[in-house]
Amino acid sequence: MPVLNSDIARSLEKLADLIELEGGNPFRIRAYRTAARVVGELPRNVLAMTTAGEDLAELPGIGKDLAGKIETLAETGHIAVLDEMEKKTPPGLLALLDVPGLGPKRVRIIYDHLGIRSLSDLATAAKSGKIRGLPGFGEKTEQRILQEAEKRAGAAARIKRPVAEDVAEPLLRYIRGAEGVKEGAIAGSYRRRKETVGDLDIVVAATRGPEVIERFVAYEDVAQILARGPTRSSVVLRNGMQVDLRVVSAANYGAALMYFTGSKAHNIALRGIAAARGLKLNEYGLFDGTRRVAGRTEEEVYRVFALPYIEPELREDHGEIEAARQGRLPHLVTPADIRGDLHVHTSESDGRASLSDMVKAARTRGYAYMAISDHSKRVTVAHGLDAKRLARQSDKIARLNETLSDFTVLRSVEVDILEDGSLDLPNEALAGLDFAVGAIHSAFDLPRDKQTSRLLKAMDNPHVAVLAHPTGRLIEQRGAYDLDIERVLAGARERGCALEVNGQPDRLDLNEWHCRLAKEMGVKLVLSTDAHSVAELGFMRYAVDQARRGWLESDNILNTRDLAGFRASLRR
Repeated sequence: MPVLNSDIARSLEKLADLIELEGGNPFRIRAYRTAARVVGELPRNVLAMTTAGEDLAELPGIGKDLAGKIETLAETGHIAVLDEMEKKTPPGLLALLDVPGLGPKRVRIIYDHLGIRSLSDLATAAKSGKIRGLPGFGEKTEQRILQEAEKRAGAAARIKRPVAEDVAEPLLRYIRGAEGVKEGAIAGSYRRRKETVGDLDIVVAATRGPEVIERFVAYEDVAQILARGPTRSSVVLRNGMQVDLRVVSAANYGAALMYFTGSKAHNIALRGIAAARGLKLNEYGLFDGTRRVAGRTEEEVYRVFALPYIEPELREDHGEIEAARQGRLPHLVTPADIRGDLHVHTSESDGRASLSDMVKAARTRGYAYMAISDHSKRVTVAHGLDAKRLARQSDKIARLNETLSDFTVLRSVEVDILEDGSLDLPNEALAGLDFAVGAIHSAFDLPRDKQTSRLLKAMDNPHVAVLAHPTGRLIEQRGAYDLDIERVLAGARERGCALEVNGQPDRLDLNEWHCRLAKEMGVKLVLSTDAHSVAELGFMRYAVDQARRGWLESDNILNTRDLAGFRASLRR
């Protein structure tokens, strides 16, 4: 069976968790986590790299021993050390590691003190108040753990966009290789570019349905066949994801793609429009009685309704149909509109590539500029910069700019916003930069008024031009901190500060609703990757996805402008 990069990264991350769970060497733990991140970012399949003779030990942070383990994982899907650790770890503890607010150290504490080894045990202990008295816990932590345990016990598993892509795109290419396939696409929440993906829905136009189905169920990654028919089939892949395939004729491909893309609410609204006109819309087409009047393409269906094409990201029944009727659909931002990345880390802090490597990669992407925004000193785990190191980096960037004729490196810093709203670096240090990016990395549990005031005070500083990952959430790991987002947006507008749409798949912060609200309120926005490596510069597409779901257009985003326009927009 094919071993995907996401499979390898997941195995390395699990190994790090299990080592930490038993109190192992922190350097070893960090090495496995670094390796997981590096592998997860690789643009090519690991097995393809090793087959081509590439040395994995040359990857950043990967030594010879780790390279051997990664190669073994790529070839077999297993490594002995992980298999051994999984055997001696109570199975329920692995599920507990996924609960936000726990982590290996806390899981070990509740296991040692209370014997908890499952989500149901965890929920029961939290309800009875047994967790709050443990070392390092409290009543608020106990309540958060209870909420997450109950939510996970009843929720269907969903995965983040990069992992979904790693699974979905090779499968789609494989299906398209069947004889008679004309076109095909992944529909559902994947096509609507939602933050996480559950099941995959694939729609294919083909002349030989049974042959396509046979090829599909024979895919090496299929673990279980749930259903198989001449034009449809459902399977479960090794990672537990269900995939449903529909094979249709070219004449109704557009209708089927529309139907399976959804959302359900958008489809219901369209069927209502059809019914009002005496028509019937379903996955086979748009019908007037028994006569098909549209269905070959999605555009054809919308045209019959006198509507322009509605982009998949907007199909949530959140006003897009009325906007289409009134000619007010947004001209959504595209990756080609982005002129520069404004939140990038280097090896000066916790990045994994040098300044020159990041600049080279950004120029390859066709950007005109990029801001280096390494962490400030408060983030000690990231080897953050103090005023002296920041000044030295600024001088280095100035010298580099003298050698560049078609690209500009902007001097910035991701400066920590302290609990009282003051900044981690003095104004004299920030004054020598092009701008500063303010961010919160601590004290997430402040009351709403204090957290909101903290952000407003930080934006009072004229050097802070961008507020990074403004709500602090980590998808499936940590909720947003409690704040009054409307006050923050209003404060940003009044101060001329931009808010970031962070493209890290763990963050995607602002969320789509906040993007749309910011647009309506006239708040400046930027799209950034928060990249810590060359590969992570590719996360810009996730920031663009998020912006599109939030109805954002090029004019709403500062880094769609040329350098002169961008610099002018930063003035406060």
